[in-house]
Amino acid sequence: MLKVLVFLPVLGAAIVAMLPERFAGWRWRVAMLSALASLGHTLWLAAAFDPAGLAIQFHESRPWNVRLGSFFALGIDGIALSMVLLTALLSLIAVLVSRRMSAGSRLYFTLVLLLESAMFGVFTARDWSLFYVFWEATLIPLFFMIDRLGGPDRQRAALNFFLYTLGGSVFMLVALLFLYDAAPGHSFAMNDMAAGGRDLPLRTQLLIFAGLFIGFGVKMPVFPLHGWLPLAHVEAPSPVSILLSGVLLKMGAYGLIRAAETLPAALLALQSALAVLALVSLVYGAVLAWRQQDLKSMVAYSSISHMGVVLLGIATLNVVGLTGAVMQMVAHGLTAAMLFLIVGLLYQRTHSRDLADYGCLLGRAPRFAFFTAFGLLAAIGLPGTAGFVAELHALVGGFSAWGAWVVLVFAGLLIGAAYGLRVIGRLCLRGLPTQEIADMTRTEAAAAGLLAVTVVALGVWPTPLIDLVAGSVDRVGRLFGG
Repeated sequence: MLKVLVFLPVLGAAIVAMLPERFAGWRWRVAMLSALASLGHTLWLAAAFDPAGLAIQFHESRPWNVRLGSFFALGIDGIALSMVLLTALLSLIAVLVSRRMSAGSRLYFTLVLLLESAMFGVFTARDWSLFYVFWEATLIPLFFMIDRLGGPDRQRAALNFFLYTLGGSVFMLVALLFLYDAAPGHSFAMNDMAAGGRDLPLRTQLLIFAGLFIGFGVKMPVFPLHGWLPLAHVEAPSPVSILLSGVLLKMGAYGLIRAAETLPAALLALQSALAVLALVSLVYGAVLAWRQQDLKSMVAYSSISHMGVVLLGIATLNVVGLTGAVMQMVAHGLTAAMLFLIVGLLYQRTHSRDLADYGCLLGRAPRFAFFTAFGLLAAIGLPGTAGFVAELHALVGGFSAWGAWVVLVFAGLLIGAAYGLRVIGRLCLRGLPTQEIADMTRTEAAAAGLLAVTVVALGVWPTPLIDLVAGSVDRVGRLFGG
């Protein structure tokens, strides 16, 4: 079942790549059919998944390199399934809003589908060597999409992104080799490496975790490992930014949760340090987002702030906080995707991302005005949206872990509210447009509407998502007595 999920986008990419030039108009249709098929298969997996059942479901394993103890092993738990659902939905959105792309469409749709396949592989891998292969495989399509299809400074952005993430991956690889040496029978299987890692001395666990944290922290990203993010977002095509912020950043947080399962003593020893780093990232990202005039840079820096909430939830090491971390990963993926979608569509029409170049959108582009206001309010955690439920869980979990110190988190949240309301006031409430702006088309509005409905549905009725991840989060929390 999971092999079909992982390789279905590869089949779509192969068809797109082989289509003759006279069938160029079919590239988008084939990519849409592939993305729809992946989403449908993912929904079928979600319907068949039993949250109260086995820890890892749909497990399948084939020998890959027996001498090294490496297997092509796939499986999912509730946390992984939530990320797979997010990946399938945002990949569909990215393809849907790329309908008008003509120049470079063969390369673009091929790389998007290959990226989707690699992301599915990261979240379903149950062997650390396989995880690492899929993790590195995401770099290749992203590098070429930024380098070949990005903005004026695309080459510097692509190189910056590649060197940052590849450098972080080197530390992760060294840490995994140490874990491999400690695993019973020298195996890369996640369960075997976790069993070996938990028996290691604290000093060794701390060294291994440091390597894993650098690799995962670059991808999240957390301060001060975030240097690649703003430039990559600004130069990447907007549909690529949807996947970059909506899914790629979550790979780092997902890996950190898997590291917590493997090295619990190290997490307990570094719990307070991780909380401080989460607070710094939250406030730092919010302050820089507040100071931005470039709308895309603002959303990029706000992602650093929101991933700080994710890191805070993980650092609580209790069930409530970890639930908030997973929910924030989903909520931020949806809201960031909506904001990058809107900014990209505005840029297509005006060729500017400078906030000073815009007046009020409400009178002449009401769809833009509505979804801009909605996306920013959802990003700041308005009650009734998924972000509110996620942040509430993270704060309650933080209060259980550190007591009144958690009120410091409100500083970052208030700054986030300040820049969100500033942009809403500028684009939706006052002034007249300085230029004619064509409103969102029905296809574009449908894509934004799908994201908005999902955000509200999870904000009003979060039970399905909470139930989905409950069993997996409980198993992680029990390692820390939480």
